[in-house]
Parts: sequence; C-alpha cells; structure tokens
Amino acid sequence: MSAARVAELRYYPVKGLAGVSVDRTDVLATGLRHDRTFMLVDPDGTFLSQRTVPAMAALRTEVLGDGEALRLSAAGADDLEVPVAYDGKRRDVSLFERWFGAGVVQDAAADEWFSERLGRPVALVRVTPEHERPGWGVHKGLTGFGDAHALLVTSLSSLDGLNERIVEAGADPIPMNRFRPNLIISGWPVAHTEDRVLRASVGGLELGYAARAIRCAVPTVDQATGEKRGPEPTRTLAKYRRQPDYGGGVSFGMKAAVLTPGVVTVGDEILVHDWLPEGTDPAPATR
Repeated sequence: MSAARVAELRYYPVKGLAGVSVDRTDVLATGLRHDRTFMLVDPDGTFLSQRTVPAMAALRTEVLGDGEALRLSAAGADDLEVPVAYDGKRRDVSLFERWFGAGVVQDAAADEWFSERLGRPVALVRVTPEHERPGWGVHKGLTGFGDAHALLVTSLSSLDGLNERIVEAGADPIPMNRFRPNLIISGWPVAHTEDRVLRASVGGLELGYAARAIRCAVPTVDQATGEKRGPEPTRTLAKYRRQPDYGGGVSFGMKAAVLTPGVVTVGDEILVHDWLPEGTDPAPATR
C-alpha cells in the first residue's frame, strides 16, 4: 500500500474569501501561515461569511512579500494592492456571538473595494499581535479568525466516495474546494480515514484531532462564481454522514489542533501515531 501524503496545502488569507494553494508553508500554532488572519466585518463588528454572503467566494486575496501587503482581485474589477497594518487602531469584532475581541483596522481603500464588490458596507480587520483565541475539542489548540480550529484535514478518498454517491443520485460531482480544507491527503484507501486520526505528524508538524467538521451551507456555494448551487453535497451527505452528537449536522473532514508547529511540503508523508477507535468521537462532550 502506498504511503499517505499531502496532496495539497491551502490557506485563506481573509476568512470566507478564496483560498491560495502553496507547495510549502510554515504551520504556526494557529494554522497555516497567513490562514484566516484577516476577516471582513459589518459596521457593528460582526464577521461576514459565505453562509450569508456567498459572493465572498469569488473575491481573491494574495499575500505579497513577507506579508507587508495584500493584493485584492475579482472578475470585472481592477486589482488593488494595500499595505498591511499589523498593529494600530483597533475595533471590536465578534465571531458567532461566542467570541468577542479586537481586530486591527486596515487600509480604508480595502474597505471601499470590498464594500463595492459585495454591495454592502464592510471593513477589513487583521488579528492583533496579542491575539490568542482557544479552539475546542479533544485537542483544543489555538486559532486565528477560523471558525474554531487551526486546521481542516480532508482526503481524496473521502471526496471520491462522496462524489460516487452524488453521481449515482443523478447530480454532478463537486470539487474539493467546496469544503475549504487546509491539508488534503492522498493515499488513504478508505474514505473518511481522517475521522480516526488522533495524533499525527507530517513534515515538521504535529497535529491532534479536535472534532469532526460539521458542514454548514458553505459547501453548496460554487467557489469560482460565488453562487449558491445546492442542494449538493448536503443532500447526499445527509444520507450517510449525519452526526447525532453534533445536533444532527452532516460532517466531512476533520478539524485539528497544532500540537507542534513546523514546515509542511506537498508530498510529505503523514504518519499517524495514535488512532481513535472506529466509530468513536469524544469531541462533542468536550465543547
């Protein structure tokens, strides 16, 4: 049997916007370098997401140099480069009405560009230098502006299994980007092997299982166009991936904490040191 390896690495500079694939990256305590270090907020400081603003998927950001600037781009619009403020003026921000903190205010030109693209007033903020937001689950770890965890791990075998069912139901298969993962693993012959990885290392990174990834409406959004496509993959996942311990939601992928930061490269082998017993998931009771 061939070894399981990293097939792709992907980070999302601005929460809810398009991802960026890289061949090699540092993985910090909060996840891949630059992952979800920025987010867009409403005038009251509430974060924006594709759950309610699917058009965000079609907006792209690129971190320039060592992180001193961002390039913003979208179809039909001129690119805009703006400087990054690592510290400075703060504003109150919130995530899911569960986490309340501060974000560093960014360039006003970025606010104007995003507001014009999305048709509503929004502002871009960055994590503060002292940002320290704990995750939850078996291994808790830290996260930036991610939903609640540092990493989302998926596998090609899981997507293959899902798409087989989607095609059998008469619908078109979906790409992996609908799930917005950070680490995509190849070489696991059994779908959803990632559900059972309790502790693993890849490259210089050690990661630990936090919880199964319960999916909201975002996977029904076309990540190229920012349009809702539904009902797939939610309809098919509901037939075999319903999770009663998580309020009946459907799952795809595994949320992980960073136990030891390190450098990861596409092609690195993933070595699993400890497995969860098949059919078990201790995470819901730890939230």
